[in-house]
Amino acid sequence: MKTKPSTLVLALSLALTTLTGCSMTDDSSDEVPFAGTSTSSHAADAMEKVSSSIYDLIGVKGKASDSQPGVMDCSDKDTKTYFRIFHPWSFYPASASDLDIAMERLKTELPKHGWKIVAYGPDTSKNKNINLVADNDKKKSSVKIIKMAKDDPPMLSLTVVSGCYKVPDGQEVERF
Repeated sequence: MKTKPSTLVLALSLALTTLTGCSMTDDSSDEVPFAGTSTSSHAADAMEKVSSSIYDLIGVKGKASDSQPGVMDCSDKDTKTYFRIFHPWSFYPASASDLDIAMERLKTELPKHGWKIVAYGPDTSKNKNINLVADNDKKKSSVKIIKMAKDDPPMLSLTVVSGCYKVPDGQEVERF
């Protein structure tokens, strides 16, 4: 897979910046929800399942990048016992014309599967990429999807981020 490193870094940093203060709670605060007690490995597996369920909603032929989840800190919490999982990945439709279909399907299907769209529209980049941010209170996760129509090849850049987990007593956060 050929991917511009600068594109991935930009997409990841934008996604993490946006999702760090996501509104996955019913109140209007920017507090990250508590996702439960888990090891980093089990939480990463859960985020991969969330990503897989989003992939299933895309509904057009294409290929997903093979990327692994990572661990990040929870703001204002002990970094030895609290963590969040992020899972960045990309989707490349088999046909460039399917990119619009994929994004529209996600915009329509995500709310039918427990996701609340909290932002949708063009970003401020030269390309005016379409961004969709959605939160899922039940899964304690958020996703940012960027439709990068002018990239070569065109793609959707997705980053799924969890709420804040606490490791079981006596354990520390595994970093990967």
